[in-house]
Amino acid sequence: MDISVVIPLLNEQESLNELYNWIAKVMQSNSFSYEILFIDDGSTDKSWDTIERLSQKDPQVKGIRFLRNYGKSQALHAGFEAVTGDVVITMDADLQDNPEEIPELYDMIQKQNYDLVSGWKKKRYDSVIAKNLPSKLFNAAARKTSGVKLHDFNCGLKAYNIEVVKNIDVYGEMHRYIPVLAKNAGFHRIGEKVVLHQARKYGTTKFGMDRFVNGFLDLITIWFMSRFAKRPMHFFGLIGSLLFFAGFCFAIYLGIEKLFLDKNGRLITQRPEFYIALTCMILGTQFFLTGFLGEIILTTKRDKKRYTIAEEIKI
Repeated sequence: MDISVVIPLLNEQESLNELYNWIAKVMQSNSFSYEILFIDDGSTDKSWDTIERLSQKDPQVKGIRFLRNYGKSQALHAGFEAVTGDVVITMDADLQDNPEEIPELYDMIQKQNYDLVSGWKKKRYDSVIAKNLPSKLFNAAARKTSGVKLHDFNCGLKAYNIEVVKNIDVYGEMHRYIPVLAKNAGFHRIGEKVVLHQARKYGTTKFGMDRFVNGFLDLITIWFMSRFAKRPMHFFGLIGSLLFFAGFCFAIYLGIEKLFLDKNGRLITQRPEFYIALTCMILGTQFFLTGFLGEIILTTKRDKKRYTIAEEIKI
């Protein structure tokens, strides 16, 4: 199979038929063998009914419906586990991503040997204050922190070599950082393509300003994970050892001064240096134990099944 299209969605009933027809037209006009996999992330409208009707009409349409809303990352994870195409295309279901971009994205993966190609919505039809400005700040911070030189990390329109999606674990809200996850997994041929961004035709956006706060917190997580995920003791153990050593030296100094230099008979507990030393040793011990526990946790296998599927369409 040439292409698998993965489309996570939440309450996008109005746009699904139009999106399907558009994708099918592009695929057929380019003679691609393909599948379209809709991931219904707990929709409360009739999105799943629409997906079932489409699958009955076209065997290339497949679907997974979650029992409840788990988030876009879990939807992509389920889709990545199920797809079989040589090239995997992800796109949003709100018609803001243009399926006409698919042939060029496919060529960039197959002919130019990119592992991953991320869309760049250079011209956006979103609110400047609510989305454009925060998005620019977010992307600048992500570039600086991760070392991946992309303009639009969170663009839903991306293309992947099948090997990439089978070797990355998209969890939490890490769908924003899939290029970083791919780089950390050893896939360094990451490209970018300017894509058309279209105004939303149906419904309202599912994201608010809180996604940018969460995005920056996730950025800290991905920065830490990319450097110390396999060796937490190198981070926590180092900080803990330095703090404990500093506190221990303070305590030794206070002890020597009390025994040999103190002429006033003042108690050690009356000196602020004592509490500094005590705090440093306690914090140092805690940091060290955190690193030690992290190393133990790494020896256990993480369960990748973080969602419950209610129904699934397979052809």
